[in-house]
Amino acid sequence: MRHAEPDVVIVGAGVAGAALGTVLARAGFEVVLLERENSYPDRVRGEYMAPWGVTELAKLELLQPLRETGALFTKRNIPYDEIFAPAEAEARALDLTKMHSEGLGALCFGHPATCDIFAQLATGAGATLLRGADDISVTSGSRPLVSCTHDGAKVTFQPRLVIGADGRNSSLRKDLGFKVNADQPRSLIGGMLVKGVPSWPRDTQAIGVEDRFHFLVFPQGDDLLRLYGIYHFADKSRFDGPTRRAKLVDAFSKLTCLPYAEAIAGSTPVGPFNSFSNEDHWIDDPTCPGIVLVGDAAGHNDPIIGQGLSIALRDVRLVSEILRDAKAAAREPDFRPYVDERAERMRRLRITAQVATTLRVEFGPEARERRARVGKRVAAGQLAPLPASLIGPERLSAEAFLPETIDRLLAP
Repeated sequence: MRHAEPDVVIVGAGVAGAALGTVLARAGFEVVLLERENSYPDRVRGEYMAPWGVTELAKLELLQPLRETGALFTKRNIPYDEIFAPAEAEARALDLTKMHSEGLGALCFGHPATCDIFAQLATGAGATLLRGADDISVTSGSRPLVSCTHDGAKVTFQPRLVIGADGRNSSLRKDLGFKVNADQPRSLIGGMLVKGVPSWPRDTQAIGVEDRFHFLVFPQGDDLLRLYGIYHFADKSRFDGPTRRAKLVDAFSKLTCLPYAEAIAGSTPVGPFNSFSNEDHWIDDPTCPGIVLVGDAAGHNDPIIGQGLSIALRDVRLVSEILRDAKAAAREPDFRPYVDERAERMRRLRITAQVATTLRVEFGPEARERRARVGKRVAAGQLAPLPASLIGPERLSAEAFLPETIDRLLAP
């Protein structure tokens, strides 16, 4: 048995955990990362980062390594939709480079590749990474205790702090008894990586609705696209079964509002197709003695608006700043500012996702008319929570998230 007393043990070395490990190791903390996977699988999510998340990357000094490794930045979002002819949708394209100070737009990059890069940065900065860590056990307290099995041996740590970054199905969160709040599931989202679509513009993403199908398209390198479909539980069988990958491609091939539908029809799936329910999960206080949760482990937003990576990186920045300030002042860290900011951030994004669901995953003539009506109001400058998903929830006034504001936005 080995015993160690690092400053921090981070459970989970995905995007949130490895990013935090990098930042803390660079700041002189002794960091141990425990990762259950020996390699990062395609989890069919975490491959789009909103412009406000790109700013968080820049503040953490993690942006340049992704740029150097081939990450794409989408500069425009085209609302290909049944309510517009394709040419009109293209004329209404949203300039994503104007959403934040970096001027790069949104980031699109494979989740496994991002995890690998951040893990390499963490170890390069001096963090210890144990891949294949199993039977991870954590006991909270002023001096928490962590144990795991690695390479067939029992390993024990007694750090000053344990950070849970082990994802939306966090075992650490469950074992420590954190109470998770959740909305009722609203819809299903399924995604898949395909290759063989070189005609898709690499600087363009698309979000739209046709018939009973809400679709999203994000490019990756070479001729790759990440396709997402959002649909009602009643339509689950349409995308179920052993041929579900072909079913998703077929759904895109039939979109009359999408000029690249025929090109996507000839694409080849290169990853799994998995679907998940869309709802919010949140924890009122993601801390307890000796423990802090970050990223999806601390609760996640409805993925319909794609905020997961941006949320995680904001968590990383706030927690790392608190730890660095406490270290510089030789005092214990106070995580209350993080708890309070995250609670309000998640509340605002929860409201934003609910409005997005009303607009994009309610179908039929009335829903089409409402979508067109709201689009005109937002374009004319009417207050709405929707921009929060691009510029960051804190950059809108509190009024944008009030029930009466949303009622005016959605009114006939």
